[in-house]
Amino acid sequence: MNERIRAREVRVIDENGAQLGIIQTRDALTAARERGLDLIEVAPTATPPVCRIMDYGKWKYEQAKRDKEARKKHKQAELRLIRVRPNIDDHDFEFKSRLVHKFLEEGDKVKVNVLFRSREMSHPEFARNLLERFIEQSKDVSHVEKPASMEGRMMSIILSPSS
Repeated sequence: MNERIRAREVRVIDENGAQLGIIQTRDALTAARERGLDLIEVAPTATPPVCRIMDYGKWKYEQAKRDKEARKKHKQAELRLIRVRPNIDDHDFEFKSRLVHKFLEEGDKVKVNVLFRSREMSHPEFARNLLERFIEQSKDVSHVEKPASMEGRMMSIILSPSS
């Protein structure tokens, strides 16, 4: 610690939150050491700067626990993939549509791929109509994040849950 900081006055708050007043930095350090705690500068831009007497190691540990708990509660949205063919049967479409609906309700994004083989490529309107049906079936729980587009031998859309 350099001499300029050591000689300046600081407002000190003890471990219970009570203000000890404005005292010299060295006196505040002495008070913290007597209690077996650390002197932490919490507001360096205030006039005078505000310092707190606390157990810094314990505070860091509790902060890490709070951060870990917050990460545990936060769900990372996954991208779920549904693959279909352009000439899908009605029952199969209903089954896949229920899957899309379930994934969206769980908070995941869904990518619906329509795969083409050989001459099916000459009729992309079948795939576009099929994707429009998926959008229509799930419009109450989702919105289109990426509209229908061709990617090689497949056409796809991405649906994300509406919040």
